[in-house]
Amino acid sequence: MKIRTATPADAESLLAIYTPYVETTAISFEWQVPTLEEFRGRVEATLARYPYLVAEDGGEILGYAYASPFKIRAAYAWAVETSIYVARDKHGMGIGKELYRTLEEALKRQGVTNMNACIACPPGEDPYLTRDSIAFHTAMGFRMVGEFTKCGYKFDRWYNMCWMEKHIGEHVANQPPVTLFPKLEI
Repeated sequence: MKIRTATPADAESLLAIYTPYVETTAISFEWQVPTLEEFRGRVEATLARYPYLVAEDGGEILGYAYASPFKIRAAYAWAVETSIYVARDKHGMGIGKELYRTLEEALKRQGVTNMNACIACPPGEDPYLTRDSIAFHTAMGFRMVGEFTKCGYKFDRWYNMCWMEKHIGEHVANQPPVTLFPKLEI
């Protein structure tokens, strides 16, 4: 398996991985699958500033992870929101761990100090959502910082949303600025 920087040409494969998450789960709070053009634009916009990584094996994309702004105000420049999606038939193979480890290293090189994950969480047993993402992030060193109740509505039911965080850099008084993602092969 190889981890590399995504390109806009990967959008179709990435969207194929994302589509079932939109259509059959509450992992994504999107109700409609984005168009290929819209999804390609998302990849391009992310790559202008942050890492967008894919895991592939033999030319097949198995999953992807990326960072986006945590908030737009200047004081939040050192914090990002992370996202990860692995092909549904490829879970449990260590793909997500490798993607997140590589993402974390790329973000450290940029000067990012905080990785934040916004995760949908079920209030109880649910056919569309498990707590697997929370367990994954915990295993990757994230800690729970808060949960909002009944803030996402999908499949005629209400879902909670939690925030988890991981500090990956030193927090100092004269914090060096965050640099742009260099788009180097990883």
